[in-house]
Amino acid sequence: MEFIVPGAASLGLFIAAALVLLVVPGPAVLYIFARSVEQGPTAGLISILGIHTATLVHVAAATLGLSAILASSALAFSIVKYAGAAYLIWIGLRKIFGPTDPLQTDGIKPAVSHLKLFREGFVVNLLNPKTALFFLAFLPQFVQVELGGVAMQIAFLGLLFTVFGIVTDSCYALAAGALGGWLKRSPVYFKAERWVTGIVFIGLGITAALAGNHRK
Repeated sequence: MEFIVPGAASLGLFIAAALVLLVVPGPAVLYIFARSVEQGPTAGLISILGIHTATLVHVAAATLGLSAILASSALAFSIVKYAGAAYLIWIGLRKIFGPTDPLQTDGIKPAVSHLKLFREGFVVNLLNPKTALFFLAFLPQFVQVELGGVAMQIAFLGLLFTVFGIVTDSCYALAAGALGGWLKRSPVYFKAERWVTGIVFIGLGITAALAGNHRK
């Protein structure tokens, strides 16, 4: 079977958008911070492996669910595209105007086993419906249906996003482990984070809504 990936232009936009999203902390990063601050960077890195193993499950689900829809018709493609754009904007608005997400460290105890760290990270991400909806909203924006191999393109983009996520989250884990004491005492970072994250998501949603359809 021929290996099909999005064209250079779409792939470049995807990489740029993915990196912007990943360097802006979200709920998973706050969880990694909490683990790393309390137990050191090793605990954070193991949690990351669990989190992104669950990410692969979401990628597989998005691949199976979207491939038939996107390949079926221009109308179906447009519905998914604009629904995804609206969802990204909604995430941004909720991030800005919703309740603040504090750094949760209550109940996190030191010396948790590596297996438990991995399992908890996996469950945290697997049972987060926002993660599944995010992939359903985000990945279709960069698929070029006219090239064929829609499922392969979605899977490739999802795997690439997962690899980038492991790298960027690992940087946060190492930083949080090294600066744990200071991070636990500083609320400034988390106040700024909600605005940066919200603006990024709103910008991506507007860009996706105004961009041309990938279908010929």
